[in-house]
This record gives sequence, C-alpha cells and structure tokens, in this order.
Amino acid sequence: MNQFDPVRRDVLKLAAALGAGALAPALARAQAWPAKPIRLVVPFAPGGSSEIVARSTAAELTRLLGVSVFVENKPGGAGNVAMGEVARADDQHTLILGHIGTLAVNPYIFARLPYDPNKDFRPVSLLSKVPSLYVIHPDVPAKNLKEFIALAKSKPGKLNYGSAGNGSAGHLAFEYLKAASGTFITHVPYRGSGPQITDLLSGRLDAAAVGAPAILPFIKAGKLRCIATGTSQRIPQLPDVGTVAEQGYPGFEMTQWYGLLAPASLAQPAADKLADAAAKAVKSPASTQRLSADAALVVGSTPQEFAHFIAQEQQRWKPIIARAQIKPD
Repeated sequence: MNQFDPVRRDVLKLAAALGAGALAPALARAQAWPAKPIRLVVPFAPGGSSEIVARSTAAELTRLLGVSVFVENKPGGAGNVAMGEVARADDQHTLILGHIGTLAVNPYIFARLPYDPNKDFRPVSLLSKVPSLYVIHPDVPAKNLKEFIALAKSKPGKLNYGSAGNGSAGHLAFEYLKAASGTFITHVPYRGSGPQITDLLSGRLDAAAVGAPAILPFIKAGKLRCIATGTSQRIPQLPDVGTVAEQGYPGFEMTQWYGLLAPASLAQPAADKLADAAAKAVKSPASTQRLSADAALVVGSTPQEFAHFIAQEQQRWKPIIARAQIKPD
C-alpha cells in the first residue's frame, strides 16, 4: 500500500462528511416543503373558468399538502402582470395558473413580455381543458349557429361579441369562428370574464365565446342561448346543441386549457412533490365531480407532458394569430 493511501482515505472521509453537512440543510428544507401557506395566483379577474379550475384544485392541494393553498386573482395586461410577478418570485411558495393566453398567445401578440413562458416557469401539470361555448343574448334573433352566421352576414359589423381581452381564449375562439365562416363581427375586449359576462347578460353584448364552467348556469337558466359548442362532440350538459363542426364547419375545434406553473426557481424536490400532488388533486373525486358538472375535462398530466403540450399549442396558434393580426390592448 502506498504510504499516502491512509492520509488520502482520511481526507476523502472528511470531505464527504463536510459535503453531507453542507447538503443537510438543503435536504431538510426540501423535505419540509411546503413550510407555509401557498399562494396560487390567477392572472385574470374573478368570475371566469380560470377561477373555478383554480379554486377546485387549491382545495384539494390544501388537503394533500397539509398547508393552506389560497387563490389570489391578479388581473391586468392580458395576464402579463401576474406572470411577470410570479416569474420573479423566489419564496418557494408562489404558483400561478397557466393558460392558453399567457403561454401560447401572448408571446406572439406582444413585442415584449415581462416573462419568458419557456424559461421562467416549471410546468407542473395540465389540469383541465374547458369547452368553449358560443352564446348569444336571447334578444338576438337566431336559434342556432347557422341562423346567427346568416344574420351576421346580412349586417356586416353591426353585431358585436365580447371577450376577456385581446388575445384571450374567448377572443381566439371567436376570431377562429369568424375566419371559418367569413363573417365580420365587431370585437369588444374587456378586462376579464366577469365584466364581459355582466354586459352579455344585460344585452349590451350580442355574443361571446366563453368557457363552459362560467357560462353553463346562465344557459340553463335561459338567460343566454348557446348556439354551438367548440368541442369535437356534443357535451352531455347540452345534448341538443350542435358543435360548430356539425353545423357546417368540419374539423373545427376550440377548447380553453389551464395548467399549474411554478417559478423556475422552485427546488426540484419541491417541484416533484407538487407535481405529484397536483395530478392527484385534479383527479380526486371531489374535484372531478365539480369540474365535470361544469363540462370541464379533467387531465392531470405530468410536468413533461404539460411542457410538450405547451410547445404544441404555441406552434398551433402562432400562424393563426399572425393571420388574424391580433394585437394587444
């Protein structure tokens, strides 16, 4: 044996011990996560599908993680304000609800963003897909999509539709329909789904494309008329309402989607724990029952699946946005 081998062995032992000591606090912090209540930011005004998905998920995460998960609505700038804030959060206890608008649309309608959708966040789980329902105020003289399109073509620009804002899912859904049907219907952007639905119910708006959870109660109460669904098949909650595809536009499909994101700074062990809990939360009986009642499709994907889905959606919407020349407010 070389005379220096025992010395080298002792040095290696000491280094290993010191290394373990240095890692111990980090490991302890990871194992202790979450150490305080978790803030789940919704980058839109209260009253829309986003809030329904967020609150349902937060309730189950609270049960699974053992700390309070509370929802905070932070609207503004088509979701950019909240996304920018959460991207910079480093408290390890702030999350945000990702959305088709903030992840797949805003990168192509804003010259600059306060966040990078692909670098500043960890995709955690795709939570839910929500059917877009095309609805009109009962005073609009149309009983189905075919009659509405005919009415719009007879009065170019006279009918209007509202959305939660430029680049929102509702804006995309209606522009998609306009492109497919060759109609000119005036867009009225709002700052969130809540104000938009209020004006739709009052008759100040003629039409809108809204996520099913937020709008179904008003349809069932007769306060709004659903003329088409954006799904590939009819939904159980509205079996008598035809899809856009079956009413003359084959291949048409439009759904909103929501997923859980964490800042990129979230430690890997915490991210793994969160991903496991998020998938279980949205698939729990209570959450599934709540979302299914509102026609929302439960997903609960892995982080890798969600990241792949986001990339696909970005590729899908980039040319559509360019073609429709959608601009921010």
